[in-house]
Amino acid sequence: MAALVEIRDLRVEATTDSGRVIEIIKGVSFDIAAGEIVALIGESGSGKTTIAMTLLGYARPGCRISAGAVRVDGHDMTTISERERARIRGAKVAYVPQSAAAAFNPATRIIDQVIEVTRIHGLMSPEAARLKAIRLFTALSLPQPATIGQRYPHQVSGGQLQRVAAAMALMSDPDVMIFDEPTTALDVTTQVEVLRAFKAVLSQSGIAGIYVSHDLAVVAQVADRIVVLQNGAVQEIGTTQAILSDARHPYTQQLLAAFTPKSHPSPVDAPTRAKPLLEVENLSVGYGPRQPDGHPFVRAVRSVSLTVERGRNLGIIGESGCGKSTLARAIAGILPPYAGHILFDGHQLANAGRHRRRDELRRMQIVFQHADTALNPAKTIEDILGRPIVFYPPPRPRRGHSPHRPSSRHGPAATLRTSKTPRRTVRRTEATRQFRPRLGGRTQADPVRRNHVGAGHSGGGRRHRPAQGTPTRTRVVVYLHQPRSVGGAGDL
Repeated sequence: MAALVEIRDLRVEATTDSGRVIEIIKGVSFDIAAGEIVALIGESGSGKTTIAMTLLGYARPGCRISAGAVRVDGHDMTTISERERARIRGAKVAYVPQSAAAAFNPATRIIDQVIEVTRIHGLMSPEAARLKAIRLFTALSLPQPATIGQRYPHQVSGGQLQRVAAAMALMSDPDVMIFDEPTTALDVTTQVEVLRAFKAVLSQSGIAGIYVSHDLAVVAQVADRIVVLQNGAVQEIGTTQAILSDARHPYTQQLLAAFTPKSHPSPVDAPTRAKPLLEVENLSVGYGPRQPDGHPFVRAVRSVSLTVERGRNLGIIGESGCGKSTLARAIAGILPPYAGHILFDGHQLANAGRHRRRDELRRMQIVFQHADTALNPAKTIEDILGRPIVFYPPPRPRRGHSPHRPSSRHGPAATLRTSKTPRRTVRRTEATRQFRPRLGGRTQADPVRRNHVGAGHSGGGRRHRPAQGTPTRTRVVVYLHQPRSVGGAGDL
């Protein structure tokens, strides 16, 4: 079968702040046939997303494609003009981002964004595009497919928004699709359904797929072949069955060893448990205007009760849209509940975070699912990490003691090269965040649309988020994390 995608001796260089040139992709070569899905797996920073984005002709700021060829249906994306790339992006090569929440415009309805590619490339009439979008919503198991497009991105769950992003990529019937860990935000049962839908659509339409992932459980379900990457170099290439059952390279064997889930003993024995640190009693949370019965229009969480002892972790799991994140935000005070109580260390907390004492905010922090939408891109990392120190100042020293003043020249902030903003920090999703390809070849920078405070809450009726990465001592941390497939390398 002829290759639809050909990558030959691909090399990508990056220039550091000091001007030193580093080769981050080192002579990568592989092919993808029509209807075939090839998975790129490896640890964070191995170059998976960087390689995938070269199919769109992209390299993040400070990087450049220094050598090699990336051919898509005979077009070398490294040598053609930008105008030619614009005609290919969205129409011939589609992209499904890891963080759909960061890719969608919060001020535009879902349906208008999904059918945008058909307008830009003149593929079909708006009426035909809307009907096709509804068919894709149905195929991807979205609830109320006929009307969900009339919602705004913030009015659907993270898993549902990720499936909408996949539908948007499929609107143009592309030749090649790039999946940048698109099932990260999906629950296990929905993940299986979506992966099957991806596989069926690509196979039936003859679409070549490149799937970026570090989750071997996902790769085993969707990929035909696997490319194992480490430090920007290929370690092993083979069929999915061969890699999973007879891996040759030691690094691949190491990844497979981490694939088997291991149980973790509880640090606190039952006889020594103290009274609960956090108690939630009959908590009910919802959205929308209050109805005559006093309840909100949408009841997302109904009469949930739980307890968490000091030193223990409690996992909350469920399918996409079941209310996990809503419950976590209610506990943190971001979304006040309409019924129930929250007790923390024996004291009842105010429902809204802006009514809680500063020490209560300091002791209960929240880590959001997507850091790229939670951190302010206009602030440096030093400012973000320093915000909790300013918001929660240390107690005044006693007479005769020198005051301790945090310095930005020392400590964790200095080691993180704090002059950088979040968008310049190299992370697993750096290419997804830096290059958010819009249909038609345009790029969209991160809109500064967050109401970023950095720590705690204040009055005035504005919504604020607690600090990220708070260096102060924390008693309770709420993690917003969707359940992954069992045994995934990135599971909590």
